[in-house]
Amino acid sequence: MPTEILMPALSPTMEEGTLAKWLVKEGDEVASGDILAEIETDKATMEFEAVDEGTIGKILIEEGSEGVKVNTPIAVLLEEGESADDIDSAAPAKEEKPQAEEAAKAAEAETPEAGYGRGATEANDAPTKSDAKAPAAPKDDKGGRIFASPLARRIAADKGLDLTQIEGSGPRGRIVKADVESAQPTAAEADSPAAAKDAAPVTQPAPAGPSSDAVRKMYEDREVEEVKLDGMRKTIAARLTEAKQTVPHFYLRRDIQIDALLSFRSDLNKQLEARGVKLSVNDFIIKACALALQSVPDANAVWAGDRILKLKPSDVAVAVAIEGGLFTPVLKDADTKSLSTLSAQMKDLATRARERKLAPHEYQGGSFAISNLGMFGIDNFDAVINPPHGAILAVGAGVKKPIIGKDGEITAATVMSVTLSVDHRVIDGALGAQLLNAIVKNLENPMIMLA
Repeated sequence: MPTEILMPALSPTMEEGTLAKWLVKEGDEVASGDILAEIETDKATMEFEAVDEGTIGKILIEEGSEGVKVNTPIAVLLEEGESADDIDSAAPAKEEKPQAEEAAKAAEAETPEAGYGRGATEANDAPTKSDAKAPAAPKDDKGGRIFASPLARRIAADKGLDLTQIEGSGPRGRIVKADVESAQPTAAEADSPAAAKDAAPVTQPAPAGPSSDAVRKMYEDREVEEVKLDGMRKTIAARLTEAKQTVPHFYLRRDIQIDALLSFRSDLNKQLEARGVKLSVNDFIIKACALALQSVPDANAVWAGDRILKLKPSDVAVAVAIEGGLFTPVLKDADTKSLSTLSAQMKDLATRARERKLAPHEYQGGSFAISNLGMFGIDNFDAVINPPHGAILAVGAGVKKPIIGKDGEITAATVMSVTLSVDHRVIDGALGAQLLNAIVKNLENPMIMLA
């Protein structure tokens, strides 16, 4: 049978994308590793590679199509001996758009066993425990295999459902997640422990606010400009809403005297000028946080649903503002790198972030993040944690302020206000205070960061 090429999930947060450009046409022969198309995700435009060889038998989704759901068939690959006549008549989505939408709904959050396309995952519906596996494919009364996705088999096992009693709505009658979730247990299944576990009442989430139509109606007599949400803005809205609703934030605040840091930075930059290196205050903040995570290793952790993962290296993410949103590229092993190396890497990541040319592995991961709005004149603010990170440091501007000196005299100092937002599931108050104190110590005594 011809193989369907599916819309890939090119990042963990990707639910849909834009098929920006086809780089092949019907009838072209392709080999593993050939570039098939350019796909716009919520973060960047990425190339989609072939993983099998064959002939492009039919293109189902035209280039320029927006909002194509992950795992929607976008083309059909013919293997040796197959022809266009072998293509299932139900497959063409170009002419039968409703069928494509129906297939997308059925395939959403599923990873077909015979799927095609690098990056297609079940990340959004993965089980809480990392070692969970799908049960083996079941057999019918005659010993024939029942076709069901791994996720559908796992849900059926959890709910105590018999897959032989469920009719599949997926391609060629395949049982998918939606079929299992909507299935009603038989009398025997209803008495099973798995079914009893699922019988607990479900709390419906509170309304998210007025509908878009209701909001439009509020302003129908005002002059407004309607801005269409792109994939990045949708993802930011969804993830930060989830973060504020599900992550128990608490906040720790400190003022840091940075005159010694500014003087030390000036001296270093004079010495590094011949090499074309110019360190920023942010470079020192990255280094200070990375070293603090090593000093307080219990705080170098992330929330993993049913457990906490403690990281050995200090992988620090830094928020970078771009047009229409932001990226958080990750500086890996930041504790082991020199200030000049961190500076060069940060400049490179920021430049490519603004050009939307970062690869997913460059903005995923890390246990800790930094958001610096000091360059915009902001004195202090509270940042939202980016799950699964355990904390994020919000950095304000350095401002000259009167302070009480060691001998009780009033003097002036450059003071930078910071706020550490902490996930209380991962880091308790005393541990968060230790982490913030370590960051402050590094920044107020910058020479120790070179030891």
